[in-house]
Amino acid sequence: MPAHIAGPLHATPAPVWLPYPDDVNAVMPSLWSDNVTKDESGVLTVAGHPVTDLAERYGTPTFVFDVDDFVSRAQLYRQAYTAAFAPDSGLAGIDVFYAGKAFLCTAVARWVHEAGLGLDTCSLGEMMIARAAGVPGDRVGLHGNNKSVAELEYALDYEVGRIIVDSLDEIDRLETVAAAKGLIAPVMLRVTVGVEAHTHDFIATAHEDQKFGLSVSAGKAAEAAARVIDSAHLRLDGLHSHIGSQIFDISGFQVAAARVLALRAEIMAEHGVDVPEVDLGGGFGIRYTSQDTPIPVAEMAAELASVVAKECRGLGTHVPRISIEPGRAIVSPAVFTLYRVGTVKEVVTDEGVRTYVAVDGGMSDNIRTALYDADYSCTLANRNSPAAPVVVRVVGMHCESGDIVVRDEYMGADVAPGDLVAVPGTGAYCRALSSNYNHVTRPGVLAVTRDRVDWIVTPETYAQLFASDPGMADPTTAQ
Repeated sequence: MPAHIAGPLHATPAPVWLPYPDDVNAVMPSLWSDNVTKDESGVLTVAGHPVTDLAERYGTPTFVFDVDDFVSRAQLYRQAYTAAFAPDSGLAGIDVFYAGKAFLCTAVARWVHEAGLGLDTCSLGEMMIARAAGVPGDRVGLHGNNKSVAELEYALDYEVGRIIVDSLDEIDRLETVAAAKGLIAPVMLRVTVGVEAHTHDFIATAHEDQKFGLSVSAGKAAEAAARVIDSAHLRLDGLHSHIGSQIFDISGFQVAAARVLALRAEIMAEHGVDVPEVDLGGGFGIRYTSQDTPIPVAEMAAELASVVAKECRGLGTHVPRISIEPGRAIVSPAVFTLYRVGTVKEVVTDEGVRTYVAVDGGMSDNIRTALYDADYSCTLANRNSPAAPVVVRVVGMHCESGDIVVRDEYMGADVAPGDLVAVPGTGAYCRALSSNYNHVTRPGVLAVTRDRVDWIVTPETYAQLFASDPGMADPTTAQ
């Protein structure tokens, strides 16, 4: 939904895109993980576990992670893209890397590896998680626009399969580190292809005026390639392009693929070398609300395979091995956040009465609405409501008027303190971007299967929260 010119607080109580529900208690299956449903009394269940039981035993707010949904989604990406890029179709195969920045812990890293995916990391901490989970270094990539010497040293010691270089400065830095270790570093160049992805400005990453990548049009990508090729301690394995996130228009991917393949052809022709791999990035959109229309996985795979084959034929080059980097598309639908309502308030506006439903979390566990105007859905999770639907705004407990979790959704008018509210699609960039604003503790992540319920990230304690404050050496006795 486009933002109101005066800001998100000024949207009308019933936006035109929000459909009036036939049944306010029903959930829309496409917004939820495969194993989520409601029982006859209106209680949301995940893999057979009522959220009322989960809330009582584990507390709120909590990220609830549907493990089987996550694993099946990871396998779907691997299977669909492997089939589309199969060598018997004239292509050279594909690798699917899970973008760990979306959400990462050791359990997720392990499940990703077991599903046959590689793992993209963006920091020393993420590499440490991958290594602790047993992911082999050659199945790991390192991203980042400002990698430190410590990160590059760790990556080489870990023997990561790809270091995605983002700048000319990084080429010098990596050359020095690799030379000191007597190693040859595997390099992919992140290039900026000038594609304006149809998404929010803050998550569009391939237009020229932003921090990522080496510009094709300005000649920086070609210069970087020449420097890597001439280096005694760097090996040019491929090119990388990522145009943004939460994208529904396939044309952006098609144009980006064509441009990066053309650059590859130029580099090979000028330097007489092979560039064996091309990474087309991620950013595949998902359905957060009924307004979103994501491209089916198999359809996107077939379209990308078609454009790669077509462009390489036209350029007269052999087809490179391709890789992609889905993160949000795998993990986001597998998770919902469970909150408890504390306050309900009706506010009279120029457009009518708005019902504010305040929950026990907010922008500390989901900054996306405030950060880039994201939209979410929600449902009353602990009972059926017999009341008429009203448009509610689910807000958090923090000292910001922009602390909004769900801007607009229908809920029964009798929503009250003590009720449970569940927000789907919170697996990506929610726990990963969480904070301690107002000195709140961050929620844990609860992994649920038919047979087990376990923490894969434990809830933060106040002792952990205050551990870095010397004046709170014993927070349990603080007055």
